[in-house]
Amino acid sequence: MTKLFTIDEVKKLVTLDDVLQSVEKTFAGLADGTVINPAKVTLDLGETAPYPPYEGFFNAMPAYIGTQDIAGIKWVGGIAGERKKAGLPFLCGIIVLADPKLGKFLAVMDGAYITELRTGAQTAIALKYIFPKKKQIQIGLYGADASAKIQIQSVAKCFEIQELRVYDDDFTLSQKFQQEIQDIVNGKIILCNHPKQACCGDAVIASKTWKGGGGLIQEEWIDPGTVVFPLGATAKMENEAIIQADFIIVDHIQQALHRGALKELHEQGKIGAEHITTTIGELVNGTATLSDIENKRIVCVPLGTGAMDIAIADDFYQKAVRKGMGTEFDITGE
Repeated sequence: MTKLFTIDEVKKLVTLDDVLQSVEKTFAGLADGTVINPAKVTLDLGETAPYPPYEGFFNAMPAYIGTQDIAGIKWVGGIAGERKKAGLPFLCGIIVLADPKLGKFLAVMDGAYITELRTGAQTAIALKYIFPKKKQIQIGLYGADASAKIQIQSVAKCFEIQELRVYDDDFTLSQKFQQEIQDIVNGKIILCNHPKQACCGDAVIASKTWKGGGGLIQEEWIDPGTVVFPLGATAKMENEAIIQADFIIVDHIQQALHRGALKELHEQGKIGAEHITTTIGELVNGTATLSDIENKRIVCVPLGTGAMDIAIADDFYQKAVRKGMGTEFDITGE
């Protein structure tokens, strides 16, 4: 029998603290080989392709987690267009878990909430190992939506945020965002009127796709000692800013070269695997270190891996079964 879980059940048991712990552990597994994670397969539904015209995509993200002996796949999409007109959130998805020995489907659950938490957690864990000696941090943030809030909540679990500079092309959204996060950020929150003003501090997190397209963050704005996170599938910074970076860090090399901030440069033959400094997983398990980072400009591209989602989903599944949660459904007749 397969257990079915609603998003409300997932939200009851999955906490940000749990997700941070799971993401950190799974990063290490990606580096030591105990996690198997093929690159995600993308179905373009008009995100960048001219057809079909639905302004979105779906990703298929399978993985096996050795320490948990669990296999699974996440089928997740981001749809603007008609979905936005219907008043629905951009992200939608489900996660399926399977017993890797018997091939039995153990659980099906909402994947959007886990994705949102994981996306913030992976930035925080990357920062934790890029700046292992820092306890306090200054952040520049591009975007003031729900995903940006989770980014800040996650970073605040690992660092004291001394200063947060926020830029959004909708200033009223920035003002609302400031009210929502003022209890999370101990330091100053500065709302910026120009994007250049937010490109400063220890870390610059760009989580929003801009109306004018990619390339918002310019090479000349980035100071030494700053790590820039161009999150998501679309470009957030100028290509020259990536080319001029001293270190390029990714979560999954093959995947990072074919989607997101590095995709165009890779297609042009300007960025390849040989230009990747290291992975987040190698930093987490100690097989790689960064030196002289206060004088280096760093680009970190965590596109997101199915491994994180499957590990988190399995942790939830184990807890939920112990609590008698979920609805049993005989999908396969086995």
